[in-house]
Amino acid sequence: MKTLSILIILIALCGSARGNNATNDVPNVDLTEIMAPLIGNPNDFDPNDPNYERYYDDKTGTPLDNVDTEEEYNKQTLGCYRSSCGVWAYVSITTQRLYLYEYGQQIATWKVSTGLYGPTRTGDFRPKRVYDYWDSTRYPDGDYNGLGNMPYAVFYYGGFAIHGTTRGNWSRLGHPASHGCVRLHPDNAYTFNRMVRRYGLSNSWITVTY
Repeated sequence: MKTLSILIILIALCGSARGNNATNDVPNVDLTEIMAPLIGNPNDFDPNDPNYERYYDDKTGTPLDNVDTEEEYNKQTLGCYRSSCGVWAYVSITTQRLYLYEYGQQIATWKVSTGLYGPTRTGDFRPKRVYDYWDSTRYPDGDYNGLGNMPYAVFYYGGFAIHGTTRGNWSRLGHPASHGCVRLHPDNAYTFNRMVRRYGLSNSWITVTY
């Protein structure tokens, strides 16, 4: 009788434990929804976070470097293209100029340096990552005010970015001189960087063409 009582108590305890575990189970969570605020507003995340590209892939299902698929995705899904965006940078390799638009109104024209030692990636792109500090170890070239040799970088395709450049390159703006990126005077790069941050990645656009 005593053994039976003990057995009944053990069964009851097991049932109680099982019930508590069931109550405390963590439900399946869609991480892309949690990460959603990270997409489209660079002020909501640390731009130096190495996981950002994975967050982007998880959210959109589109690899950052798949430009053909991504261009079509951008046009169809995100609702902003070129002059309809809050900020649009139109880079002409022929004139070595960046024409800056705010909701379709041209607000600035700046000298740039595109690729001399390597081709500049052309096409239509939505900015991917925004940094104040970026230093290229592949192409070391001085430093600008502690912000590396690519200050205020806005990456638009893989390693291609619109960014400021160091003082030694300022005289070359208006002529091809880079390894493939689009170089700007740091003051202009800062302005563009801050506009992208203010309007958000999803409301910004970059066109690079001849």
